[in-house]
Amino acid sequence: MSTDGKNLVALVEAPGSDHQETALAAWNLDTPDQGPVITPSGDRMKFIFASAMKADRVLAFARQEWSGALGGCGEGRTTGSTRTFVSKLYLTDTKLEQFDEAFANKRGNIGISKETQRCFELAGSARLVNSLPLDPENVIISQTNMADYSSSYLLYNLRSGDTKLLFKGGGRSSPGLFDPRTGDLLTRTELEATSGTEFEQRILIKNPETGEFETHENLTTKLSERYSLDIVGRDEETGKFYVLTDLFSDQVQAWMYDPKRREFDKEALIAHPTLSISNIILGSQPSNFNKVLGFTVSGLVQETTYVDPTMKSIQDGLKKAFPDQSISIISYNDDLSRVLFETESAQVPPSYHLLLDRKQVKLLGRSRPWVDSASIGEQRWVSFTARDGMTIPAILDLPAGWTKADGPLPTIIHPHGGPWARDFGGWDGSGWVPFLTSRGYAVLRPQYRGSSGLGRKLWLAGDGQWGQAMQDDKDDAAAWLVGQGIADKDRIAIFGYSYGGFAAAAAVVRPNSPYQCAISGAPVTDLARIGMSWSDNRLQRILQGNTVKGMDPMRNTDKANIPVLLYVGDRDVRTPSFHAEEFYKAVRGKVDAEFELIPDMPHSMPWYPRHQTQTLGLIENFLANQCGPDGL
Repeated sequence: MSTDGKNLVALVEAPGSDHQETALAAWNLDTPDQGPVITPSGDRMKFIFASAMKADRVLAFARQEWSGALGGCGEGRTTGSTRTFVSKLYLTDTKLEQFDEAFANKRGNIGISKETQRCFELAGSARLVNSLPLDPENVIISQTNMADYSSSYLLYNLRSGDTKLLFKGGGRSSPGLFDPRTGDLLTRTELEATSGTEFEQRILIKNPETGEFETHENLTTKLSERYSLDIVGRDEETGKFYVLTDLFSDQVQAWMYDPKRREFDKEALIAHPTLSISNIILGSQPSNFNKVLGFTVSGLVQETTYVDPTMKSIQDGLKKAFPDQSISIISYNDDLSRVLFETESAQVPPSYHLLLDRKQVKLLGRSRPWVDSASIGEQRWVSFTARDGMTIPAILDLPAGWTKADGPLPTIIHPHGGPWARDFGGWDGSGWVPFLTSRGYAVLRPQYRGSSGLGRKLWLAGDGQWGQAMQDDKDDAAAWLVGQGIADKDRIAIFGYSYGGFAAAAAVVRPNSPYQCAISGAPVTDLARIGMSWSDNRLQRILQGNTVKGMDPMRNTDKANIPVLLYVGDRDVRTPSFHAEEFYKAVRGKVDAEFELIPDMPHSMPWYPRHQTQTLGLIENFLANQCGPDGL
């Protein structure tokens, strides 16, 4: 919803497409009963994201398949990939008729080769940085210069397309916090090499008296230590900054930092004893602008607590109206006569609603309305103790109506990707978890060591432990479930995607496996071959690439001992198909093995419906018929 509450946009099912195609829809909320204007995706370019902007503008993101030599461009450039996607941002108005490439560099890039121009067509060269909610027409964008790969941060007028340079980044200098009221740059970040393998991350703050950016020692960290230090806002009365950091705790806390005294306050502003603070919610309307309205804690779900009395009253009222579901307030207008919110749970896919005049709730639409929620069971936040004594949190999903009196269940250990990531409860957007529980499987998602967002200790413990201690955590999860009477020890499988696919491949070649079979989606299987090609960003390659060490499945294929299904999209440039295919060829003579190359599927969501239909069918069939002697 636009900040003025006038317009709303969404992705909807294209009329007549039987849930197979997307369309862009726009509502005028002054006359909501008239229904939306709808523009379907094109034959090639498909809408995958949309946002209502101010000035009656709409931002839409779309992509289409593209095949050809990448020529050193973007993800996949070093691995020989030739099939990828072109992704573009478009600006249009609420009539959804004329689409122009968003934030395009009208000055052009004289003297740039066709190959470089193609590279930027594939990778994109512009993005939205800050919406400046009080400014009626302007936003902050970034544009990449093709000649020197530097980034310009510009004030961009949505009506005229006029721009004003705010900051020119490049090398190891990047902007930090822009003033949401004025657009002025308040902080910036510099990365400086202190040795051949070490960097310092320095946050510089603009001195309002001199206009100069000054380094602050208390905001300088070694990159290898991987501290979180994120400046997310500034209190306009005191001039102090809101900082999310784990400098003082295993978990991320919210602190106030005084740039004049160059020190943090004596105590945290917001802290939780066992969980991280993931966000401070600041007001975005004239009546509450930049005031702290609440904060979000990362537990089983992202749970928001409002400290502002009005917002708390609205949130509490919605919780009563939608019991047993999580409530997320997405946006609202200044007088709160229009509030857009989302509801969901582990059993119920997301639905989107408008609260009108704080009295009437209007349903806008449901995601996956055909899902039978009654067939999806309960979800629990649990923990178990790994063999070395480390506590590992996990999410357990059970089939509907199951009790221990029914006996142990066939079970899936389901590690997440990343591995620098974590799972959240609520509805699983991939569809994997509710699909499996609806078919009678228990699913455990262990937040194994190396997972981020659950404390520095757990995160750092995964360094260099691929296929080793990280893998022990998955096996220990299976043993814990057996001990709890939940899992049948002879009916356990492991299924993961991306890094989770690596974990499934590793399980195939590890001795004494607790699993009857493995399903490995879009895996990395060859650690030696991946080397330092871990990211487009050189510093990210150094930072994370150095931790990608441990047991290499491709060097241990002679030890394969359980059946495996491997699948990957043929447009996956993050974990190209050679990882899955070559592992399959190496183990197929030793164990029952399958390999499927999924046409036109990328690595990351959103996947098209046909991709989910095909892959879920593969998973269901393999578990039922080829997982162990009699299936799982």
